[in-house]
Amino acid sequence: MSGLSVFSPGRDCGFCPRLVAYREEYRSLHPDWFNAPVPSFGPVKARLLVVGQAPGVNGANRTGRPFTGDVAGRLLYPALAKFGFATGTFQERPDDGLELTDCRITNAVRCAPPQHKLETSDKNHCLPYLAAEIAAMPDLRILLAIGAKAHHSILQALKLKPGRYPFKHGATHALENGLALADSFHTSQYNVNTGRITQEMFEAIVAQIRRSLT
Repeated sequence: MSGLSVFSPGRDCGFCPRLVAYREEYRSLHPDWFNAPVPSFGPVKARLLVVGQAPGVNGANRTGRPFTGDVAGRLLYPALAKFGFATGTFQERPDDGLELTDCRITNAVRCAPPQHKLETSDKNHCLPYLAAEIAAMPDLRILLAIGAKAHHSILQALKLKPGRYPFKHGATHALENGLALADSFHTSQYNVNTGRITQEMFEAIVAQIRRSLT
């Protein structure tokens, strides 16, 4: 299963007034963009779930596919393809034919936030969707958090104490529920431009995940 699902808010979800106002602004400015809660991508029976923090307004908010249309996906998708989690060629658009294999991608918050900044209420309103998605993946073994905010949202969705599993780039945490949580710095434009994360650094994490699943 991919695309819209029971794990996604409706297109006109109204839980977060601040995000709704931002969404409506972009629907007026760019009526041809997706401009809605971004659905997850990839099969529910995957063993790997990649979790980002929220769509970028000019990225997934524009294209309707997670990590598609901005810098963040340029590290993510080629690395997934290199280690057998995706087939096809990533071309930064949802009709590029790329398909995920044994991997699913979602965001902790499904709508783009102003200035890329999330508020606690945004995360809390979307948390049930993330929790339901994790619970419905029967073969899930590893979660990959793209950034500290995604890491904390995953732990909150699983009702686990963040203090027991501190975020650290490159770390893999054995969770008490039997799943594993891997951490990566966010693949944002700022982190890429400043060298906080590189393609090689991110590929090392995906390579370790591949080894864990073989």
